[in-house]
Amino acid sequence: MSDQASRRQVAAWLLVCCALVFAIVVVGGVTRLTHSGLSITEWQPIVGTVPPLSDAAWQEAFAKYQRTPEFQQVNRHMSMAEFKPIFWMEWAHRLLGRLIGFAFFVPFLYFLLRRRLDSSLSWRLLGIFVLGGLQGAMGWYMVQSGLVDDPRVSQFRLTAHLGLAFLIYGLMFWVALGLLHPRDAHPDPQFAGLRSFSTWLVGLVFVMVLTGGFVAGIRAGFAYNTFPLMNGHAVPPELFMLQPWWLNFFSNMATVQFNHRLLAWVLAFLVPWFWLRGRRVRLPAPARFASHGLLAALVLQVALGIATLLLVVPIGLAAAHQAGAVVLFTAALWLAHELRRG
Repeated sequence: MSDQASRRQVAAWLLVCCALVFAIVVVGGVTRLTHSGLSITEWQPIVGTVPPLSDAAWQEAFAKYQRTPEFQQVNRHMSMAEFKPIFWMEWAHRLLGRLIGFAFFVPFLYFLLRRRLDSSLSWRLLGIFVLGGLQGAMGWYMVQSGLVDDPRVSQFRLTAHLGLAFLIYGLMFWVALGLLHPRDAHPDPQFAGLRSFSTWLVGLVFVMVLTGGFVAGIRAGFAYNTFPLMNGHAVPPELFMLQPWWLNFFSNMATVQFNHRLLAWVLAFLVPWFWLRGRRVRLPAPARFASHGLLAALVLQVALGIATLLLVVPIGLAAAHQAGAVVLFTAALWLAHELRRG
């Protein structure tokens, strides 16, 4: 098999893994929105693959949940019939995580043993696999924070869990693009400014995702459900009501939501500016299409964000908004990569 054919096979496998990570990000969002994440109180990477299969097993799982702060403080009157849907939601989320690990590791071994991977690529893929393992551990570390006293997971751990998912997705997508369209050894110097600009856009989108994690972590989307002002204020007066001052950036609903909105406004200015700058030069066709795609993804994501806020976080719209974040991140990565080829 030719080197080019091998690269395409590896890239196709990585893109399939990207699709699975995309799915788990959305499923994870639905798990959080349906308050299902604390329904399974143990981390059993192998044994936990099998769900309860008998009435006795269900009673045991429910009894463990009944000892959690969430049941005792929030769901004290929950029945077995009400428990099962949230259990299945969290079980599906964990099962999909295991499926991603299997879908990555088995083909990786196959390509490695068939000598389809050079040394540099092998180490990069191994690093991604290690990050995947850390992601599983981070997920359980996050769940643990809601099983002690407070029936909510730590917003810091939730944001780290979300950010690591995006990092893994981004690395796989970038490697796949590099295999399909290798970088030009001597890129056109006239696009140097746009290359740097596109890199900053990737970083800003990633930071906006992290601020979204804090919004989700403290449920800040259920406050200030007006737009464009926040309950009549451009800058809410509660912005620094907590002490010490730095705590507001992570635990104050007003500040956390303000930061997320602010980054959205910054991107709403910068992405069209980039698009206009790209129109003034003769970008290669793939980069031009990627620029159009980024602008379209931003418009869609902003619209989803506003609708989610105004309608007070309905599950379907909120899940679509989380999916839109992945689409926007994908478009930014695609654009940055295409400009490194030109």
